[in-house]
Amino acid sequence: MIGIDLFCGAGGLSAGAVAAGIRIAVAVESDQHAVATYRTNHPGVKVLQQDIRSLPDLPPISSTQPTVIFGGPPCQGFSTSNQRTRNAENPHNLLYIDFLRHVRSVNPSFVVFENVKGFIETERGFFFSAVVRELERLGYRVEHAVLNATDFSVPQRRSRLFIVGSRADGQLFPKPTTDRPTTVADAISDLPDLPNGAAIPQTRYGTKPKSDYSRLLRGDCETCTNNYVTKNADYVVERYSFIPPGGNWRCIPEHLMSNYSDRARCHDGIYHRLSWGHPSIVIGNYRKNMLVHPSANRGLSVREAARLQSFADSYFFTGSIGFQQQQVANAVPPLLGKAVFRQLGNCS
Repeated sequence: MIGIDLFCGAGGLSAGAVAAGIRIAVAVESDQHAVATYRTNHPGVKVLQQDIRSLPDLPPISSTQPTVIFGGPPCQGFSTSNQRTRNAENPHNLLYIDFLRHVRSVNPSFVVFENVKGFIETERGFFFSAVVRELERLGYRVEHAVLNATDFSVPQRRSRLFIVGSRADGQLFPKPTTDRPTTVADAISDLPDLPNGAAIPQTRYGTKPKSDYSRLLRGDCETCTNNYVTKNADYVVERYSFIPPGGNWRCIPEHLMSNYSDRARCHDGIYHRLSWGHPSIVIGNYRKNMLVHPSANRGLSVREAARLQSFADSYFFTGSIGFQQQQVANAVPPLLGKAVFRQLGNCS
């Protein structure tokens, strides 16, 4: 099967597609930093660094194999945590129109539209219904499902909406691949010990792999890359010291949170310390949210966050630490994508 990745970002969905046996022919992304990472990890793909709204047509693909167009328009405007621009007036919320425009032009065998589950309810279902109706009008059999990444061996509680259009028969969505959640310990306990503010491009692993998951993601790598940790101020590190595994900002003494005008407005993900024995909470903007390492008084490294997203250790992130953190956080977990695409392969 041949793949076309729209809104490819750093390449999480593409990595999942490749793992499922799909050859990516074309990828489109407007962010130059994400494009640099994508090109580093997918050297054989034609990558168009361009706003999809200004892209008249996709390059032609010469192949008799089935084709799948996939992608997820920027999701911040549909997130339930964003009530300010979660409406039809946000121009980024209309990028689904250009996604569908390219579907009409290419006429692929399969379509995979991915987003946050809040996409279903935004503007009373207007955007969701528009995507489903247009795919049905184009003759696709359309189904949707909200999949939790933990059901597919990803060590993270992350729910994503998938809308799938198919011209083939067969079951469109995968069944869970595990009934035992992958834990934070499974994911990162073999990685190197790092200090607050670490900036180590490459170093040895902390230990031998301690789980099948870490063994899978480590692969043939002999050293660990992207060991970058945000340098937090001393007063932030002091706050970390009061937070037990599974705790959050509520565990921090009030006098240490005096710079918050109303700390009661903090959501539960702020200053959340991960627990070794459980999956991670969602890896969103983990630097801004001050997501805390399970036992060290520091934030997560880029590689630790990438492990929690199910990126292989061979997947290299480029740019400054801030850009790397954003690329990891915005990605669809590759193992989740792999399960979705492998199921489509069973239909083709």
